[in-house]
Amino acid sequence: MNTSVADSVLPIVQRTRDMLMPFYGNIEVLEYKSESAHDAVTRLDRGVETFLAEELKKIDPTAGFAGEEFGGDRTADRFWLCDPIDGTAHYIRGLPYCTVMLALIEEGSVNFSVIYDFVNDTFYNATRGKGAFSNNTRISVSNRLENDMYFCWETHMEKPENMDIFLKLREKTILFKALCAGHEYMLVATGKLEGRVTFDPYGHDWDYAPGSLLVSEAGGVVANLGSSSYDHRNLDFIAASPNAFKMLTEEGSIFPISA
Repeated sequence: MNTSVADSVLPIVQRTRDMLMPFYGNIEVLEYKSESAHDAVTRLDRGVETFLAEELKKIDPTAGFAGEEFGGDRTADRFWLCDPIDGTAHYIRGLPYCTVMLALIEEGSVNFSVIYDFVNDTFYNATRGKGAFSNNTRISVSNRLENDMYFCWETHMEKPENMDIFLKLREKTILFKALCAGHEYMLVATGKLEGRVTFDPYGHDWDYAPGSLLVSEAGGVVANLGSSSYDHRNLDFIAASPNAFKMLTEEGSIFPISA
């Protein structure tokens, strides 16, 4: 690409709004991927993913593409990772916790991402080393201290070991859940919440990779559990403000970093 990734990609992503908003709160479910109402699929999950794959191919034929609905090749050195509608169940109901998400993976690293709040026509995007932005305004994580923190979490609560961790989290902080990873990472990156932790989560790489870069470029800390580094293929990780990350990972805390 001759222009910056953001200049090329954001106008394409914004065109999904014209596809999505006429059916916001008024679209049929095609199928459910599981017994959960949260696992619904609509024709626009598939339509938006197809549109993005085709349009991104036009501006950069060398990059691969992998999406939630149709899969793709993750072995390429450079590829797009896409969640066409994160929060489909909310979209169906007309709840404003739904986004379009993309991440550019280069040699295993998330180097560009966008989370598009299409209901409010607001972009949240980040480029590695260049900061995080909301509609061209730089954003940053919060600096609140331990007694004033809100956290999101994601795990399989039916497992006793996960419930134990959840209860420990609840003792240390206020817990919040929007049931939409993209929306929650937006809230962390803009300082409205202090962090999000996934441990044995039910999501996939397309749910988390875009938000991981957004939070880190907004001044947060992103690392896999027990580690000081981050690999987007490992879905157990913390994305949080520096103060919140320290609280969760210091010696004797819930997720101490291994030596």
